[in-house]
Amino acid sequence: MKRSGTLLLAALTVLCTCGLVTGEDSEELLMDFLQTLLVGSTEELYEGPLSKYNINADAKAAIAELKSCIDGLQPMHKAELVKLLVQVLGSQDDA
Repeated sequence: MKRSGTLLLAALTVLCTCGLVTGEDSEELLMDFLQTLLVGSTEELYEGPLSKYNINADAKAAIAELKSCIDGLQPMHKAELVKLLVQVLGSQDDA
């Protein structure tokens, strides 16, 4: 759980620091990305939250690996990841 949670937060951090997530819609994009990552498919990621971005082959491979890790989690662990991200995003609103 700890490794997967760290991996997920790292992926979201990469999205933010690479300039993919900026402006008012960042929280919504992150939540859509997370929801799709947790319960959707990689194709749904590319058709949904990531649809307006040009995702290169290396990033696609990383997303596939991340999705594989997420899919291997127990449902309760996925729920805890959602709670953690809600807390993280909520603390950014307070800043």
